[in-house]
Amino acid sequence: TLAFSWRTVFAIGTWTGGLWSAAVAYQWWTTEPDTALTQAISEVPGITPRILEVIDPNSFQLDIRFQEVVVFMLVAAILGFSMRRFTTLLLGNAALERERENLSRYFSPNVVEELSQNDEPLKQIRSQGVAVMFVDIVGFTEYASERTPDTVIATLRDFHALMETEIFANAGTLDKFLGDGLMATFGTPVAGKQDATNAIRCARAMMRSLDHWNETRKSAGEPKIEARFGLHFGEVVLGDIGVNRLEFAVIGNTVNVASRLEALTRPLGVRLAASHALVQRVREEGNAADTCLSGLATMGAHPIRGVTQNVNVWSLS
Repeated sequence: TLAFSWRTVFAIGTWTGGLWSAAVAYQWWTTEPDTALTQAISEVPGITPRILEVIDPNSFQLDIRFQEVVVFMLVAAILGFSMRRFTTLLLGNAALERERENLSRYFSPNVVEELSQNDEPLKQIRSQGVAVMFVDIVGFTEYASERTPDTVIATLRDFHALMETEIFANAGTLDKFLGDGLMATFGTPVAGKQDATNAIRCARAMMRSLDHWNETRKSAGEPKIEARFGLHFGEVVLGDIGVNRLEFAVIGNTVNVASRLEALTRPLGVRLAASHALVQRVREEGNAADTCLSGLATMGAHPIRGVTQNVNVWSLS
């Protein structure tokens, strides 16, 4: 029943019942009864008519044969319709998994998980603490101007694949690709206990992956790809925007500060710039704080456009 379709199962039961009936009819039509044998058995003391009917070699017991055919048909029907329901459920689950897989191509796994388990959970507008990361390739415009479109797209795909792998491995959400960069958040759509720690850990993992990739590119004669990272932790507003085509948006000054910290890495000459708010949050989260913050040095307070007070910046050279 697992190897064949429900129609095949039902057909086999029907064929079996038909062949069984045909065999009984053929035997009944072609067999000459031995009345003497029946007579001899009936003369045995204690033989009742019902017992005689059961043990008489000349009796076909057509009522029993009919019951057997009915049993064949019932079993075939039960197995057939059970397998039909099982197959429908199996194909339905496969379709759901395919839809889930397609969603994961456009949304981060944690967003897909949230969407699949709840009814419209992302439409609840709320404010919560989130770690925001911006990543951008240095000098990519000049790089792209000197190469074919296919080469440019291939490079971007390889770069984005490395970055998104590390984001998902560290419980982050890929918010969007920004041309040759990207924006990621940690603590969306649901806040966790290690969001800031995951953010700085992810940035370090991205740097290691980028270094390994550049070694491969160097051996292939390709130029080095450099990226800069900006990280900040603070309150943001979460919610869906749009009417027909919805987008889960992370909005607030925290996002702007993270973007401008990434831009600040160039005048500072560092690979990573993180706000003191993020560093302080990592310390508060406790676990692996020393490892995550190892190598970070304070660069003092710097003015950030859109922020009234200077922001204390930490860097990783």
